[in-house]
Amino acid sequence: MAPAGRGVVVLAFSLLYVYRPAFSSEFFSTLTFFNSDLQKHGCSSHSDWEDYTAECESSILKFDDPDCENGGNPPCASVFSLDTEKILSQAKLLAEQKRLPFAIDNQNTNEELAIGYVLIGSGLYDEAIKHFSSLLQGDPELVSAIYGRGIAYGKKGLQDIKNADLALFELSRVITLAPNQPEVFEQRAEILSPLGRTSEALSDLTKAIQLHPSARLYRHRGTLKFISEEYEQALEDFQQSLELKKNQPIAMLYKGYTLFHRGMLKEAIEIFKEALKLKTDFIDAYKSLGQAYRELGDFEAAMESFQKALMLNQNHIQSLQLRGMMLYHHGSLQEALRNFKRCLQLEPYNEVCQYMKGLSHVAMGQFYEGIKAQTKVMLNDPLPGQKASPEYLKVKYLREYSRYLHAHLDTPVTEYSVDRDLPGNFKNHWAKNLPFLIEEYEEQPGLQPHIKDVLPQNFESYNPEIQKLICTADYLGALMQYDTPGFLPNHRIHRAMGLATLEVMQAIQRTWSNSKVRVNGKTRQMQWRDMFDIAVKWRRVADPDQPVLWLDQMQARSLSRGFNNHINLIRGQIINIRYLAYFDKILSFIKDRILVYHGAYNPRGLLEVRQALEDVNKVEDLLPIMKFNSKTRDGFTVNTKVPSLNEPGKEYDGCTITITGDRVGNMLFSVETQTTEERTQQYQLEIESLYKDLTTKGKALMLSTELGDAEAVCNLILSLVYYFYNLMPLSRGSSVVAYSVVMGSLMASGKEVMGRIPKGKLADFEAMTTSSPEAFSKIAKSWMKLKSLPDWYQSLPSVTETFPTTRTMIEVLNTDSTSQCPKKS
Repeated sequence: MAPAGRGVVVLAFSLLYVYRPAFSSEFFSTLTFFNSDLQKHGCSSHSDWEDYTAECESSILKFDDPDCENGGNPPCASVFSLDTEKILSQAKLLAEQKRLPFAIDNQNTNEELAIGYVLIGSGLYDEAIKHFSSLLQGDPELVSAIYGRGIAYGKKGLQDIKNADLALFELSRVITLAPNQPEVFEQRAEILSPLGRTSEALSDLTKAIQLHPSARLYRHRGTLKFISEEYEQALEDFQQSLELKKNQPIAMLYKGYTLFHRGMLKEAIEIFKEALKLKTDFIDAYKSLGQAYRELGDFEAAMESFQKALMLNQNHIQSLQLRGMMLYHHGSLQEALRNFKRCLQLEPYNEVCQYMKGLSHVAMGQFYEGIKAQTKVMLNDPLPGQKASPEYLKVKYLREYSRYLHAHLDTPVTEYSVDRDLPGNFKNHWAKNLPFLIEEYEEQPGLQPHIKDVLPQNFESYNPEIQKLICTADYLGALMQYDTPGFLPNHRIHRAMGLATLEVMQAIQRTWSNSKVRVNGKTRQMQWRDMFDIAVKWRRVADPDQPVLWLDQMQARSLSRGFNNHINLIRGQIINIRYLAYFDKILSFIKDRILVYHGAYNPRGLLEVRQALEDVNKVEDLLPIMKFNSKTRDGFTVNTKVPSLNEPGKEYDGCTITITGDRVGNMLFSVETQTTEERTQQYQLEIESLYKDLTTKGKALMLSTELGDAEAVCNLILSLVYYFYNLMPLSRGSSVVAYSVVMGSLMASGKEVMGRIPKGKLADFEAMTTSSPEAFSKIAKSWMKLKSLPDWYQSLPSVTETFPTTRTMIEVLNTDSTSQCPKKS
């Protein structure tokens, strides 16, 4: 069982968690967390107070011994060892300086009140409550005593709802008696926030700002708006705070966070840099800068920023965790593992680091250590009322899949099938990321001692021919990399999909030469799914964290209900930066469909709608037009259409585009594909027909030198993949699987892909937003810059024979060839 607050600090403003709630407020006051963050940044001394007035909270409850100097002799006494004489001395000084809230004209009463505040500052909350209560017996409306008792209840801890209720009751009494004091509204907001009563907390902060605007109040309100995902309003508050007080590294940091979550990465990076100019040893700014660069796909700049954070504090857990995760998703598993191990030395209950440690071990074939780490996560049960972490929800699926992989480590991949072997309920729950509540599930067998872990393999241990094969795969895999924010280059995926490309090429060439293939323990002619399965197996082994499964091979009941591949483009004020380049194209399509709809169902209003659409330049501009028709007032959906080649004139549903909401900042703009049984059969008939035609023409091409035959084969390959992209038949990885099949098939036809995918472009979205396979083929060929395939490709070793088992596949993915392979432009 982990400590109650485990993981909260890691979650607090970690940009790693872009698509999950940014904070946990179940046990900690958000504002209190920020205040502790400020203390960490050094706001306690008087000189810091002068420099960072807007950063630091009122020091009412901080007491300094005037006779004590830090590092002096004798040393300063702990606040918990204060004796009666010292308490009275501190209280007298506090009263004389009138540093207590709601002081009155009676000096004796002020000294009595000050004793209560000194007790609070000493952590003696129960004693403070008793002291204030005795004062209130004499004067039930002594505002300072009511306020002090409210603070003491709040300081006792909000885990006990009684403390929260009593604190709120007392603070509300103070507001009734003294309604024009901004600090009371602010204090009440600090109690309300962790209770989930955010709107009330925001109302109190707004009232405090109306009474006495300050940089601190704007920053606090901006923080709560950030938590509520009201990013535009949060940005305004942080900007207002900085206008009132420029020298605020923390406010600058929060402004950067807000820009980051809005998808404005480059702007966020500049703000983080500005924060570092104000505070050169600002660890959180370096950490956040690293994460922003990581989201841009700039690995080197991200590594430099994380390194600077860790140079300032080598034990900074968030930086270790974020750097480790980036290294894992960059394909540098050994380096990632070192970060996770260090993280766990510092924080043994860190679920993210424990999960990633287990995942890294399994990905490298170290199953014993991997499953040991996974089991530790499984034992870390959530506390009552605490939401389970994503790692806790995923870990049992990973452990079961790890056991399955280990059991088949030395079995030829051609002799078994993950999709056939894993139970349907298991696959269904795993693909949908559901809690592991599977009826009558029989666990995979435990690790078998006679099956040893995968051992490290040196590049030099492979013969020169295989070394050339590996280097070629690295080059081909890099051609698939998206040059778009949000996609970090992953060298492990590059090698895996490069090898998949070469294996697809070799398998198709054998098929076109009338040879058979070995699939699922049977020898037969290769079908279209077998071709894609080559890429699927490599994608699975490269990253076992993701369930790469065929959706049509789920249990029948699940398939009949349908699977949705859902992508939020805009949710509230969160913009998905990966797809920004397609917003205009999708918007243009939506405008055309709106005109068609109103032409059919609202012909009288068509002119008004047409005129209104002329002023629509971004998705948010569509919200007023939704009000033109009662049926679209709350939102609407439009479907793209995919033309049939089998039955000219017939169209299938492509992707579904949805827009809902009532105002900017409260809208959903999403794209999804619905993989139902009927839709799957429609697309598979198109793919099967194209594959049959491709096989016929491919066999003819092997005997022909006509350029027209090669061009026809190329168009068939791209058309087939066009339908695959629009179907999205895999739970994960459809895009890179399809692109490796495209490249391998083209190479089988004698064409080498020389071009990279253009900046901002995504192959799957290009197919989903293009009106026909012919149009998609034309676009894709303009990217690929096809040339004749060099003859030396034919002399490469067989990928299937060189890496026949999961063990040999993991070995080659683990092998470091950094300084061995020649660089290619």
